[in-house]
Amino acid sequence: MKSIFKSTVVIAGLAIFSMFFGAGNLMYPIKTGIASGDHFGIGMLGFLLTAVFLPVVGLIAIILFNGDYRVFFERVGYFPGNALIGFCMCIIGPFIAMSRIVTLSYDMLAPFISALVTLPVFSVFFCMLTYLVTYRENKIIDILGNVISPSLLISLGIILVKGLLYQQPFIHSELSAGQVFLNETIRGYGTLDLLGGIFFGSIILLLLKSAMKNDNDYNVKKLCATAIKSGVIGAGLLAIVYVGMGFLGAFHGSQELQANLAEQFSFISLKVLGHSGALVIATAIFMACFSTIIALATVLGEYLHNDISKQRFSYQTSLGIILLMTAVIACSGLNAILTYSEPIINTFYPVFITITFANIAYKLLNFKPIKLSVLVTLLVSIYCNYPSYALYLNLFN
Repeated sequence: MKSIFKSTVVIAGLAIFSMFFGAGNLMYPIKTGIASGDHFGIGMLGFLLTAVFLPVVGLIAIILFNGDYRVFFERVGYFPGNALIGFCMCIIGPFIAMSRIVTLSYDMLAPFISALVTLPVFSVFFCMLTYLVTYRENKIIDILGNVISPSLLISLGIILVKGLLYQQPFIHSELSAGQVFLNETIRGYGTLDLLGGIFFGSIILLLLKSAMKNDNDYNVKKLCATAIKSGVIGAGLLAIVYVGMGFLGAFHGSQELQANLAEQFSFISLKVLGHSGALVIATAIFMACFSTIIALATVLGEYLHNDISKQRFSYQTSLGIILLMTAVIACSGLNAILTYSEPIINTFYPVFITITFANIAYKLLNFKPIKLSVLVTLLVSIYCNYPSYALYLNLFN
């Protein structure tokens, strides 16, 4: 029984890693390596703070609430809490995260696929494949932990080892160490993994409960302990891969391609492995993006099935609606999605951070105040990000 428990922890840890390691996780650490230059250590520390530490905190926080994200958010009030849940679902769903995954996959895989495969064609194919894999919800942990994660880790490992063996001098950074740290801390927001930790946590607990229900010594405490241990394994793998990807960016990244984040990974991988390594590169890209959209589609399908339609739509129908929306929005292209999503993410991420830490303090220290701190954080964040809203004003004009 003990060996089964251990294997459950490891498989779930690998599944959590593959859930988190998606589109932004290929783009942003490489960008951190390029932008940090000779301040690499401090820049990567800032990135890991928001891209690894915060997701683990989010996972622990939602476990303290037994995986119930409704209770988690409703501490700010019933209506504000449910509005925030809906807003989060828009962010991690078709409007930003899921469509970003599809478009990034297309842009990164473009060098390896036929020119006849356009973005709309790829979007439909990618979403149909996602539907087929997520159709049976109880198989997701096994697929992620036993198939996708090993393929992803092996392909990434080959690229990282080869790239790190052929080092080049760091790119010089004109910024101060403090500015680099701040910039890369904010860049970590873009992974959206704090929200992933919160919403994946509920799915992880549900799936672990199903996997462990036949254990003779099963109880809620053991379930939560397994989830936390799995989260630590997943986060540890994330941190190792992020640092490696950051070094790849610092050693082999192109300043000329900085504006196009999607091309950086393909550019570096081809530079390191050559065209003979195309299969390895394509596998890494596809598995990274596919694993996360599987997890997100499951969360959004459950939300539409249970919360929005009140089970009038089946899980499978809800899943189909979400993926259809994703395919349509993805056709707008990666640059458009990144442009309109950045002000939204930068404004609301501090709010989600505040809610997370306030809820942990509530559960562990019985610290009840939350509404005022959330409101103040929102107002300050709106004020700080106000210049970026010119984008939306221009759209209306």
